[in-house]
Amino acid sequence: MDLFFSTCLFSLLSMLQGISGTTFTVVNKCDHTVWPGILGNSQLDTTGFELLTGGSRSIQAPPSWSGRFWGRTGCISDQNTGQLTCQTADCGSTQMECNGKGATPPVTLAEFTIGSGTQDFYDVSLVDGYNLPMLVEPSTGSGTCLSTGCVNDLNRQCPDKLRAQSGQACKSACEAFGKPEYCCSGAYASPDACKPSSYSEMFKAACPKSYSYAYDDATSTFTCTAADYTITFCPSSTRTVFQDCFFLSFPQHTVGVSHFLSLPLIS
Repeated sequence: MDLFFSTCLFSLLSMLQGISGTTFTVVNKCDHTVWPGILGNSQLDTTGFELLTGGSRSIQAPPSWSGRFWGRTGCISDQNTGQLTCQTADCGSTQMECNGKGATPPVTLAEFTIGSGTQDFYDVSLVDGYNLPMLVEPSTGSGTCLSTGCVNDLNRQCPDKLRAQSGQACKSACEAFGKPEYCCSGAYASPDACKPSSYSEMFKAACPKSYSYAYDDATSTFTCTAADYTITFCPSSTRTVFQDCFFLSFPQHTVGVSHFLSLPLIS
């Protein structure tokens, strides 16, 4: 009876947590400031903010929320206009808040579809390229609930043809070459027709749990029920190419389911 009661209580608490919403905690373990951006089917309390090294911030999302998180780097506020621009993953809002605008590739994305007392779906995607190491870890949920992410610094091993922003980001083959076979578009817009390229295989070898191309679903989508999530930038605390390059160049400034589940308002 005690075991039955405990099981029922756990199930009830999990269901209530799912109905009440999800807490996302964003953590910055990079050796530099990151400016997280958020885009989803409904606007959260914030759509963009500054996160110093070692900092964290928790954000509540309602049931059935669907959207993505990413990290902007090298953001500078113009002294005359006050407009904010970022070297990688800029959302183009010219403000700290992204206000419904998505990230400019190349960008590492953490994507979520939150259930309402049912399964959540989540992934880390390199389909739009890569700019920062990222780890997603579920907690308090039930089910498989595995962590996922890309913790390696792909900027250090990015092929020359994919290099962007002086080596501070790595393009996808789709963005770099624009060919249908890389973009899984046109005649290649199906899992049978669109296969991994040598470039996406390089991404997959470095980050086997992350989406490397549009139809990389089998090993890249994860599920958990009624969970909270921690999203960590630079989880391994390794020095990134951004740290090596940007602050040496600008010491005075300290200041992409097509492939997942169909995420509305994602551009």
